[in-house]
Amino acid sequence: MKKILVIAPHPDDEVLGCAGIMKKFSLQGHEVYVLVVTRGTPKLYADHKIDNVRKEARDAHQILGVKETKFFDFHAPELDTTSRAAISIEINKVIKEWRIEELYLPHRGDIHHDHGVVFHSALVAARPVGDYTVKNIYTYETLSETEWAAPFGDDAFIPNHFVEITKEMEFKKEAMSCFKSQVRAFPSTRSLETIESLAKFRGATVGFHRAEAFMCIRTILG
Repeated sequence: MKKILVIAPHPDDEVLGCAGIMKKFSLQGHEVYVLVVTRGTPKLYADHKIDNVRKEARDAHQILGVKETKFFDFHAPELDTTSRAAISIEINKVIKEWRIEELYLPHRGDIHHDHGVVFHSALVAARPVGDYTVKNIYTYETLSETEWAAPFGDDAFIPNHFVEITKEMEFKKEAMSCFKSQVRAFPSTRSLETIESLAKFRGATVGFHRAEAFMCIRTILG
């Protein structure tokens, strides 16, 4: 049994990027956890809207077999004005509490700067020093964030790790459907049609009907 943590800058990022593997891992008996780093800043988001999207996230996570979900209250979309050290310290506490072995992070090159801040902060939190537990780290792609990044090599999402989710695809769509506040009609990239189209493309890349794709940041064997 592995302990797996998916870290999301905002509710629904984790479902867009990792719902298939979350369901696959939970069905295999692994423990899957989710950490959502932000809440909407009060300057832009009313409390009832934040409560609603967090309920949507919990409903989606129940479908995917998530063991536990945590929410931090760092302000979105203002993580670029927040101490990265403070974010890293809080993420590290969660990693230690749950003894996480496998970590999934947003891609650092996403157009939303919150994603880059979470990536770098989590990477610091998961450094292989002392009594560390994290052995595998991957980044996931988030529709409406990853594909809109600037077309520079340093920002490109270049997957090198693929996981088949053919059997889990319907669960992914069902989980995303919980986010009624976020799902849009096609051709929006947050539509169910686009989500399945990406899974088809990633799957066809490696000979599966459906897949999720990741970039491997670090693996440790020993």
